[in-house]
Amino acid sequence: MAIDQDVEELLIMGDSDLIIRQAQGEWETRDVNLIPYRKYVDDLSKRFKSVEFRYIPRFYNELADALATLASMLPYPGNLHIDPLEIQIRERYGYCNTVEAEPDVQPWYHDIKRFLKTKEYPDLASGGQKRTIR
Repeated sequence: MAIDQDVEELLIMGDSDLIIRQAQGEWETRDVNLIPYRKYVDDLSKRFKSVEFRYIPRFYNELADALATLASMLPYPGNLHIDPLEIQIRERYGYCNTVEAEPDVQPWYHDIKRFLKTKEYPDLASGGQKRTIR
């Protein structure tokens, strides 16, 4: 995708210290199954003006992990255009009060997944009826 977009400078961040160091050439790739991937990364890297690989500890990568988990649950739409997801990081924490509710049998990501598929979310103020975002 970066090549198709004519990107010249690329920053690649990952939470595997081993993989990042191998991609940087600091460590040798010994696993026979991974050597072709390492060569492919080298070949792709030559197509950019500069490529930087940066290690990000998992502790600081929670948002990426959550987005990757959500993305893996949705079917890929093929050639359709996907609008970018904009995320703002605030300097202050948000607080909420505890609300007593009946136990939900759905997984924690159910409402997020439904919203991504249908653009609808439950309106708890109106008794759980759905509202559509346009």
